[in-house]
Amino acid sequence: MRSLKLAAVAALCLAVSACSKDGGSSNEAPADAPTPAATAAPPPTDAGKAAILASLPAPYNTGDLSNGQSKFALCRSCHTITEGGPDLTGPNLYGVFGRKAGAKEGYSYSDAVKAAGFVWDAGQLDKWLADPRGFMPGTKMTFAGIKGEKDRIDLIAYLKVETGFKAPAK
Repeated sequence: MRSLKLAAVAALCLAVSACSKDGGSSNEAPADAPTPAATAAPPPTDAGKAAILASLPAPYNTGDLSNGQSKFALCRSCHTITEGGPDLTGPNLYGVFGRKAGAKEGYSYSDAVKAAGFVWDAGQLDKWLADPRGFMPGTKMTFAGIKGEKDRIDLIAYLKVETGFKAPAK
């Protein structure tokens, strides 16, 4: 009986893999289809991260990326930061800088965040991280905040480096 089930699964897999949009038998993606590697930017090298950090305005250009990464551990249970990463309890933060608050496609924000009316920048994020519920009453974020100013600077610098931030051209 087990071998019959395995044979049926194998036959189904073959049938599905033999199908293509044009009725042919090719399993290859169209030549113009983006590959997974082509859709995501490669992660910055250590030198690239140092260059991004140096391009940030003060005080973020002095951020300690290692401490920022450590502080992000407090956020990791609710947020991802990789390009194309999933939303968890909170939205994916890749590309957050320069994005209108409450506007990430596909994430269900609280009414307070949807009505915020600002674009995320380092100053807004600093206020948010210091006291999320005090900064924006009605948010569904339960995080108590990060009280240390240097820890917030380091976290914001880390997020800028890791979430696709592009410094304005000079």
